[in-house]
Amino acid sequence: MTYDVTKNVKVDWSIQPIFEDVVVGQELNDVIIPISVYRLICAVAATRDFNAIHHNTEVARANGVDDMYAMTTFLLGTWERALREFIGAKGRINKIEGFRMRSFNLVGSTVAVRGRVIETRVEDGVGRVDIEMWTENDGKPSIGPGRCTVTMPLRSEA
Repeated sequence: MTYDVTKNVKVDWSIQPIFEDVVVGQELNDVIIPISVYRLICAVAATRDFNAIHHNTEVARANGVDDMYAMTTFLLGTWERALREFIGAKGRINKIEGFRMRSFNLVGSTVAVRGRVIETRVEDGVGRVDIEMWTENDGKPSIGPGRCTVTMPLRSEA
Protein backbone atom coordinates (compact mmCIF):
# COMPACT_ATOMS: atom_id res chain seq x y z
CA MET A 1 0.00 0.00 0.00
CA THR A 2 1.14 3.55 -0.67
CA TYR A 3 0.37 6.36 1.77
CA ASP A 4 -0.04 9.41 -0.40
CA VAL A 5 -0.57 12.53 1.70
CA THR A 6 -2.52 14.11 -1.14
CA LYS A 7 -5.16 11.39 -0.74
CA ASN A 8 -5.47 11.83 3.03
CA VAL A 9 -5.01 8.13 3.86
CA LYS A 10 -5.42 7.51 7.57
CA VAL A 11 -3.37 5.06 9.61
CA ASP A 12 -5.35 2.94 12.07
CA TRP A 13 -3.26 3.42 15.21
CA SER A 14 -5.50 1.03 17.16
CA ILE A 15 -3.83 -1.85 15.28
CA GLN A 16 -0.42 -2.63 16.72
CA PRO A 17 1.96 -4.49 14.39
CA ILE A 18 3.65 -7.46 16.09
CA PHE A 19 7.27 -8.55 15.70
CA GLU A 20 6.43 -12.17 14.88
CA ASP A 21 4.39 -11.05 11.85
CA VAL A 22 7.39 -9.31 10.23
CA VAL A 23 9.35 -11.23 7.58
CA VAL A 24 12.66 -10.54 5.87
CA GLY A 25 12.01 -9.01 2.46
CA GLN A 26 8.75 -7.40 3.58
CA GLU A 27 8.36 -3.90 2.17
CA LEU A 28 7.21 -0.92 4.16
CA ASN A 29 4.30 1.05 2.79
CA ASP A 30 5.59 3.83 0.55
CA VAL A 31 5.13 7.34 1.87
CA ILE A 32 4.58 9.75 -1.02
CA ILE A 33 4.95 13.46 -0.28
CA PRO A 34 4.72 16.33 -2.77
CA ILE A 35 7.27 19.06 -2.02
CA SER A 36 5.18 22.22 -2.26
CA VAL A 37 6.05 25.79 -1.32
CA TYR A 38 3.47 25.56 1.47
CA ARG A 39 5.08 22.39 2.87
CA LEU A 40 8.55 24.00 2.77
CA ILE A 41 7.29 27.12 4.57
CA CYS A 42 5.64 24.96 7.25
CA ALA A 43 8.89 23.00 7.67
CA VAL A 44 10.87 26.25 8.00
CA ALA A 45 8.46 27.49 10.68
CA ALA A 46 8.42 24.18 12.54
CA THR A 47 12.19 23.69 12.63
CA ARG A 48 13.17 27.36 12.83
CA ASP A 49 15.68 26.74 10.03
CA PHE A 50 15.23 30.11 8.37
CA ASN A 51 17.93 29.63 5.73
CA ALA A 52 16.33 31.24 2.68
CA ILE A 53 17.52 28.47 0.33
CA HIS A 54 14.61 26.43 1.72
CA HIS A 55 11.89 28.97 0.94
CA ASN A 56 13.15 31.50 -1.60
CA THR A 57 13.79 30.62 -5.24
CA GLU A 58 16.04 33.62 -5.94
CA VAL A 59 18.31 32.86 -2.98
CA ALA A 60 18.50 29.17 -3.91
CA ARG A 61 19.43 30.05 -7.51
CA ALA A 62 22.04 32.55 -6.31
CA ASN A 63 23.59 29.63 -4.43
CA GLY A 64 23.75 27.42 -7.53
CA VAL A 65 20.58 25.37 -7.03
CA ASP A 66 17.69 25.27 -9.52
CA ASP A 67 15.05 26.14 -6.90
CA MET A 68 14.23 26.07 -3.19
CA TYR A 69 14.54 22.61 -1.69
CA ALA A 70 13.53 20.50 1.29
CA MET A 71 15.74 20.66 4.36
CA THR A 72 17.41 17.70 5.98
CA THR A 73 15.25 17.72 9.13
CA PHE A 74 12.06 17.65 7.08
CA LEU A 75 13.29 14.75 4.96
CA LEU A 76 14.54 12.83 7.99
CA GLY A 77 11.03 13.26 9.37
CA THR A 78 9.66 11.48 6.30
CA TRP A 79 11.84 8.45 7.13
CA GLU A 80 10.62 8.57 10.72
CA ARG A 81 7.03 8.71 9.51
CA ALA A 82 7.48 5.64 7.31
CA LEU A 83 9.11 3.77 10.20
CA ARG A 84 6.44 4.82 12.70
CA GLU A 85 3.63 3.69 10.42
CA PHE A 86 5.38 0.31 10.09
CA ILE A 87 6.11 -0.28 13.80
CA GLY A 88 2.96 1.24 15.29
CA ALA A 89 2.52 3.29 18.44
CA LYS A 90 4.26 0.79 20.74
CA GLY A 91 7.30 0.30 18.50
CA ARG A 92 10.54 2.21 18.94
CA ILE A 93 12.93 3.77 16.46
CA ASN A 94 16.38 2.94 17.83
CA LYS A 95 18.80 3.95 15.10
CA ILE A 96 18.90 5.64 11.70
CA GLU A 97 22.16 5.27 9.80
CA GLY A 98 23.20 6.16 6.27
CA PHE A 99 20.82 9.09 5.83
CA ARG A 100 22.83 10.79 3.08
CA MET A 101 21.62 13.38 0.60
CA ARG A 102 22.42 12.38 -2.97
CA SER A 103 20.48 15.13 -4.71
CA PHE A 104 18.22 18.07 -3.93
CA ASN A 105 14.51 17.48 -3.39
CA LEU A 106 13.25 20.59 -5.11
CA VAL A 107 9.93 22.34 -4.74
CA GLY A 108 7.43 20.94 -7.24
CA SER A 109 8.84 17.40 -7.03
CA THR A 110 7.38 14.42 -5.20
CA VAL A 111 9.43 12.21 -2.91
CA ALA A 112 8.73 8.54 -2.25
CA VAL A 113 10.12 7.05 0.96
CA ARG A 114 10.64 3.31 0.66
CA GLY A 115 11.99 0.52 2.80
CA ARG A 116 12.31 -3.22 3.21
CA VAL A 117 13.05 -5.52 6.13
CA ILE A 118 16.55 -6.97 5.90
CA GLU A 119 16.87 -8.72 9.28
CA THR A 120 14.77 -9.75 12.27
CA ARG A 121 15.98 -11.08 15.59
CA VAL A 122 15.09 -11.34 19.26
CA GLU A 123 17.78 -9.92 21.56
CA ASP A 124 17.37 -9.85 25.32
CA GLY A 125 13.65 -10.50 24.95
CA VAL A 126 13.15 -7.62 22.49
CA GLY A 127 12.03 -7.98 18.87
CA ARG A 128 14.50 -6.05 16.69
CA VAL A 129 14.04 -5.33 13.00
CA ASP A 130 16.63 -3.88 10.62
CA ILE A 131 15.23 -2.01 7.66
CA GLU A 132 16.94 -0.69 4.54
CA MET A 133 15.45 2.73 3.69
CA TRP A 134 15.82 5.22 0.89
CA THR A 135 14.05 8.16 -0.72
CA GLU A 136 13.38 8.47 -4.42
CA ASN A 137 12.64 11.61 -6.37
CA ASP A 138 11.46 11.16 -9.95
CA GLY A 139 12.34 7.46 -9.64
CA LYS A 140 15.98 8.09 -8.73
CA PRO A 141 17.54 7.75 -5.27
CA SER A 142 17.84 11.13 -3.58
CA ILE A 143 18.57 9.98 -0.01
CA GLY A 144 20.23 6.85 1.31
CA PRO A 145 20.16 3.96 1.24
CA GLY A 146 20.36 3.75 4.97
CA ARG A 147 19.85 1.15 7.65
CA CYS A 148 17.37 1.66 10.46
CA THR A 149 16.88 -0.45 13.56
CA VAL A 150 13.52 -0.56 15.29
CA THR A 151 11.97 -2.60 18.06
CA MET A 152 8.44 -3.96 18.01
CA PRO A 153 6.32 -5.66 20.65
CA LEU A 154 6.38 -9.44 20.80
CA ARG A 155 3.05 -11.23 20.58
CA SER A 156 3.26 -12.06 24.30
CA GLU A 157 3.39 -8.31 25.09
CA ALA A 158 0.51 -7.20 22.87
